Amino acid sequence: ILLLIRNPKDVATSFYHFTNAMSPLPSYETWDDFFVAFMTKKMPWGCYFEYLSKWNKYADKENVMTITYEELKENPVLGVKNIAAFFGISLTEKELQSVVERSSFQSMKNNSQKTHGAFGSVLFRKGGISDWKNLFSEDQNEKMDKAFEEHIGGTKLGTKLKYEVYCKA
Repeated sequence: ILLLIRNPKDVATSFYHFTNAMSPLPSYETWDDFFVAFMTKKMPWGCYFEYLSKWNKYADKENVMTITYEELKENPVLGVKNIAAFFGISLTEKELQSVVERSSFQSMKNNSQKTHGAFGSVLFRKGGISDWKNLFSEDQNEKMDKAFEEHIGGTKLGTKLKYEVYCKA
């Protein structure tokens, strides 16, 4: 099992834009309205912190590899090598480069109409890291940090996310 996790602040930012672009989902007048809903577990798909907490029970299993979105963005070649090794797949240098290129956010975004139809433009927005800084107030940032610590701060997944997001930033 490959478990891909992401900075909860960027998850919230991404979900905010996603929900406002998808008419069947609830939309929010303002970022502040969305943030309250996100932090009070009023999302149609549940609470991201609870999701991470549940997965944390499996993080030490030998058949589970956890990788962060941030790791893959920082060093996609190493990420693909590690994933291939985990699954026991040997790749030539040419195959490795092909996977890295074809799985890049930009490549997936460019091909989204072919792979996801009209839905593609909603799924692939920016693909960056730290976009949350464009929306979060200082108070919201502190509330998210507090919730992070309360839910997953000392766990394996929490430690991995904290390292990737805060120590490498």
